[in-house]
Amino acid sequence: MPLVNPLAPTHSPETAELAKFFNETLGFCPNSILTMQHRPAISKAFINLNKAVMANEGRVTSALKRMIAWVSSNATGCRYCQAHAIRAAERYGAEQDQLDNIWEYRTHPAFSEAERAALDFSLQASQVPNGVDAEIKARLYEHWNEGEIVEMLGVISLFGYLNRWNDSMGTSIEEGAVESGDQYLGKHGWEKGKHDGSRY
Repeated sequence: MPLVNPLAPTHSPETAELAKFFNETLGFCPNSILTMQHRPAISKAFINLNKAVMANEGRVTSALKRMIAWVSSNATGCRYCQAHAIRAAERYGAEQDQLDNIWEYRTHPAFSEAERAALDFSLQASQVPNGVDAEIKARLYEHWNEGEIVEMLGVISLFGYLNRWNDSMGTSIEEGAVESGDQYLGKHGWEKGKHDGSRY
């Protein structure tokens, strides 16, 4: 069981209304949101932040944002968020070659140099201690403008919150996320781990 049990989707009508956003992104409301609604102000604020950060403003596409989220979650080791991010990347139109080879983004031809710069930024920004340096900045500025860099760091920071929340909580992973994790990440050792519902 997770550290704190999720509440029913109907517990907070305001959260339930806002959470319809996740029916598009994932196909279900995440258990993390259902747990946050023990304090509805947190669940509502989080959903609104998620919607703002993940909005498609142009070149940092919805699919790329989810791949940035996957790299960040992989760096921190949160298997729950890894599966969610790869599932959302699929639902937002990431190329099949990218989904199948996300682990090899640095060398695989499915990824452009601009995407590699964004994903390396995610990797370095997600580490402790932080690895963002002058080289990462220079590579980002070769391909992206300041507003786009802000978008990327918004995703990385959002998933920093989610990675800590879900790994500490031991959030039970949903079946749809398990399917995506197994399909795209299983060949590299992904498994439910502490998110199988029996950690505590």
